[in-house]
Amino acid sequence: MITPILYNYFRSSSSWRVRIALALKGIDYEYRAVNLLKGEHLQDKYLAKAPLGRIPGLEIDGMFLTESLPIIEYLEETRDGPTLIPKDPKEKFRVRQLSEIINASIQPLQNLKILLYVGAEKKMEWGHKFVSEGLEALEKILGETAGKYSVGDNITMADLCLVPQVYSAGRFKVDMTAFPIISRINAALSEHKAFIAADYKNCPDCPEDLRK
Repeated sequence: MITPILYNYFRSSSSWRVRIALALKGIDYEYRAVNLLKGEHLQDKYLAKAPLGRIPGLEIDGMFLTESLPIIEYLEETRDGPTLIPKDPKEKFRVRQLSEIINASIQPLQNLKILLYVGAEKKMEWGHKFVSEGLEALEKILGETAGKYSVGDNITMADLCLVPQVYSAGRFKVDMTAFPIISRINAALSEHKAFIAADYKNCPDCPEDLRK
């Protein structure tokens, strides 16, 4: 079988989600760094594979997959390993709901393209405001769904979205003591070997000064 190739940037939260999924499923892959700050995602070679120039991109099974949540769902449907999306319709809805709050309502407002448009003077204020507002909603729903993890006591796709988002919250100086459920779940997940393996500090393109 051909080894999958992950096109990735170490600090991209979308890429981070897929790294966790690959680690949980026990899938070996080739890591190809795409430097967003240098605009490598906008070069013709990458745009030929991913017309929007977004990462992650995953070459697998003769296809080039983009968009983190569909990638995770594809891995769930085609690979063995822990179940990341429950079969029960109500639990499945909750997992997708929590995942999309992060994926569609929080993360897009803090991504590089938006921050460059907002400008250097306003980006911290902007990010702090919208990440905080999103986490407030997330915390309320987790009050209804959480067990050890985001939905009950098993790791799901929602958890794969949560950990990178907590890291991003820190970059925007969000006070995480205001979100005790999110913080508790993040702490538990951060001790799991798959989450450790997928951590940005363990990516080959992570600068040495950020590994400390």
